[in-house]
Amino acid sequence: MKILITANTSWYIFNFRSNLITALINQGHIVETLAPVDSYTERLVKVGVAQHHFLKMDKSGTNPIKELFVLFRFFRILLKSKPDIIFSYTPKVNIYVSLIARFLQIPVAVNVSGLGIGFSSNGFLKKITVLLYHLSIKKAFKVFFQNSDDQAFFIEQGLVKAKNSELIPGSGVDLIKFNCDRASTCKKEKTVFLLVARLIWGKGIKEYVEAARIIKSKYPHTEFQIAGFIDYENPSAVPESELNQWIAEGIIKYLGSTDDIKSFYLDADCAVLPSFYREGIPRTLLEAAAMSLPVITTDNVGCRNTVDHGKTGFLCMVKDAADLAKKMESFLNMSYEQQVEMGKAGRKKMQQEFDEKIVISKYLALLEQ
Repeated sequence: MKILITANTSWYIFNFRSNLITALINQGHIVETLAPVDSYTERLVKVGVAQHHFLKMDKSGTNPIKELFVLFRFFRILLKSKPDIIFSYTPKVNIYVSLIARFLQIPVAVNVSGLGIGFSSNGFLKKITVLLYHLSIKKAFKVFFQNSDDQAFFIEQGLVKAKNSELIPGSGVDLIKFNCDRASTCKKEKTVFLLVARLIWGKGIKEYVEAARIIKSKYPHTEFQIAGFIDYENPSAVPESELNQWIAEGIIKYLGSTDDIKSFYLDADCAVLPSFYREGIPRTLLEAAAMSLPVITTDNVGCRNTVDHGKTGFLCMVKDAADLAKKMESFLNMSYEQQVEMGKAGRKKMQQEFDEKIVISKYLALLEQ
């Protein structure tokens, strides 16, 4: 079969779907990709993608005329590629490709990996987004959801049919790549908290910095790191000037972005993501837990699925820096041996519930259908 995989960046496809692409190719399928060109596009070809189709689009754009041109580009590419099935990811792409594929009678498997900026408020944008979902993915061959909250919402709103929906464990995590025996390392002089995310306010960046101020005043031998890129296209991006101010104050250490995120996890003691964004299942938390790192995150949609409170990490209240600081302090007051055991429990949870092989098997089974 010819399978087209599409998302709003080549970066997303390479980092989240490379192992799926390899599995599909190993079964004899032809895989093509469709996304804007970036520094990861060439890597997709090296993975074995037969052809990459360039898509010009603004992933956060809302200008109706420009968006109509994006729809036309989707139509032209799908008409040319003529795939047997499409695997679609990221909110805007899910809507647009489903609309065009429905017209061209191409089956689509949509992956709802969070609801994105369209659901961040109760205003006009949310109403339009709901309408577009209703028009587009209701007739999709399959709609995968990464958490039960999103699945229930879409079914209740009549946006998908229950029989066409299925729950999967996020994007899964590569347990071979992300693996670390914390017991073999020694406790360091300072405790390192690490937040890995795009630098947008919805990821809880402000709450993380405020909690860091509280903790550092009581526990000076702590370090707060942030790894990730500033998403300049996103209207809620953290201003670079504010980031530089935190660095100058000595509140946080900014690591930038990297292709070797594993090395950042290796140097950390605890992963933190105080997100109030409408997540699917945060991949960074799965990677951190697979690396035997305890996790502190919000009791929020998607995030709560990654943690067994008090066993593999801690859940804190949404948009509450003080409560986040309390959970960090709870971690700091644990013995090193207790921290290691918490990390091991997180690793075990990933093995049982979030192995990437589970996700890949769902897609292979879909092709059999």
